[in-house]
Amino acid sequence: MKAFKTESKKILDMMINSIYTNKDIFLRELISNASDAIDKAHFDALTNSDRQREYKIKVDIDKNARTLTITDNGIGMDALELEKNLGTIAKSGTEEFKKELGEKSDLEVIGQFGVGFYSAFMVADFVEVYSKTFDGKASKWQSHGASGYDIEELDGGEVGTKIVLHIKTNSEDFNYDKYLEEYEIRNLIKKYSDYIRYPIEMSKIVNSKNDAGDEVTENVYETVNSMVPLWKRNKADIKEEEYNDFYKNNFYDYENPLHIIHYSVEGKVSFKALLYFPSKVDYNFYTKDYEKGLKLFTNGVLITDKYAELLPDYFSFVKGVVDAELPLNVSRETLQHSKDVQVIALNIENKIKTELENILKNDREKYEKFYEQFGLQLKYTIYKEFGLNKEKLQDLLMFYSTKEGKNITFKEYVEKSKEGESKIYYIPAKNKDIVKTMPMVDEVLEKGNDVLVLTDNIDELVLKMIVKYADRQFANVMNESGEKEELTLTDEDKNVETFAKGILGDKVEEVKLTQKLKDHPVGLLADGEISLDMEKSFVGTPNENSVKAKKILQINMQSSVFEKLKKSIIDNKDYAEKLVKVLYEQARLSAGLELEDATNYTKLVCELI
Repeated sequence: MKAFKTESKKILDMMINSIYTNKDIFLRELISNASDAIDKAHFDALTNSDRQREYKIKVDIDKNARTLTITDNGIGMDALELEKNLGTIAKSGTEEFKKELGEKSDLEVIGQFGVGFYSAFMVADFVEVYSKTFDGKASKWQSHGASGYDIEELDGGEVGTKIVLHIKTNSEDFNYDKYLEEYEIRNLIKKYSDYIRYPIEMSKIVNSKNDAGDEVTENVYETVNSMVPLWKRNKADIKEEEYNDFYKNNFYDYENPLHIIHYSVEGKVSFKALLYFPSKVDYNFYTKDYEKGLKLFTNGVLITDKYAELLPDYFSFVKGVVDAELPLNVSRETLQHSKDVQVIALNIENKIKTELENILKNDREKYEKFYEQFGLQLKYTIYKEFGLNKEKLQDLLMFYSTKEGKNITFKEYVEKSKEGESKIYYIPAKNKDIVKTMPMVDEVLEKGNDVLVLTDNIDELVLKMIVKYADRQFANVMNESGEKEELTLTDEDKNVETFAKGILGDKVEEVKLTQKLKDHPVGLLADGEISLDMEKSFVGTPNENSVKAKKILQINMQSSVFEKLKKSIIDNKDYAEKLVKVLYEQARLSAGLELEDATNYTKLVCELI
């Protein structure tokens, strides 16, 4: 038995147990090697036409013998090449082949590092390799792993390579029997090697009847892989149904996608991409369990199901595939740090953003559907990143316009606002239909301005991260504006403010009389950075008591309630105290806040009646 030339048992153990974290990829590695061998044979046949043939890869299972066999009719290896390529760990014949061809060759070969073959020892305790070239004798290489290997020459044999894996017996930690199940092997081929350019065939037992009518059982081979990826086909030749079926089959969605992006980039960094916007948000999209990322292929071989670095967080809803030739690490599972990856990621980000802008401009109905599902993600990213990407995302945001009665963008708000206006007005509210009845909104609308309705708890925090848009400050109509209202107050009027403040104490910062509320008896404003909506957002959190808005209770001087309160302060202070408490709770309800004490409020109302 020969010892491995350059590495020890420790190195082989490290590769098997550390470099490869997923046992399933052994089949991907061996099929990729077989594809490389056929590539070399195909190249050889360009100058030796008599060697041209129908190329294929075969996979066979023998449960009784516990073997899994991968056979290709590629270039093959003689004894010397087996010694050189398999006897030396990390010796890559493919890499040398590429060097011989030179940089100008456009032949795509997958193997680079020469360690993929040894992934076989993750699932097999004994491996046999039979190989033959056109010009040499057949040879056999066999090994039980790090202990060493044997090579011998054989008579006969077909050109190509056959690898026989003797699958390990089950252990307490792992079920190796699954690699002897046809459906499992078919699934692995479909998952990792579906787009290898050569047919991968597996045998299948077929029952039929011969001419005499007798039952006949025969073993036939059928192609398992698709060979030509959808994203490598001409877009003009692909039907929408094919795009939709690919999406549903690969990303486990029962609905058609909302939008499809299929494009390619040629240049210093070349790649093809097929991207999808789902119609609906995933059930776990807004949870920590959701994993973003695109399927990453190189030359038709799946490297990873979800490569997160290709998508920014704000576009994490996008699904799809990217196919590019990129530098990989020795396990072919993860990418090495590469500027190429950054270039691809930036290109994809810009492409998605441009597509969304085009949809917003040209297909408003589709964009509304998109925004209903994923608008929250755009807003959340601005908030989470403290406005870092606001310039990229702010023009994609939409809010309900009180004046227009539909969702509009900041840009549309500015374009339709009156000349000289310096603010973008908004109001946080769970129900956009009742906003027009709120006194603070009436005042803004009467002046010819619009009011955006913020329906998500995070919305106002997002606006604070954006700070301003087109030099316009955001203004919450539920906050004290700072514009002093010119009122002539009598001593009795001022006494109402003092009395009410005395009853409410720290519940309000101030009590003010006003004539702006029209037919509303009371209103509630906030003074300072913390708005009423922010206070609502923190209800039920550990910080609930520390995040409180400075409230200003407004009492409408033009309402009959004010006159009754003013008179009661003089004639019946007990009644007046109850009335102040009820008016405060009503102001909270009008502002969208909960009652502080619903039981006591109900009691007071009954007593006043």
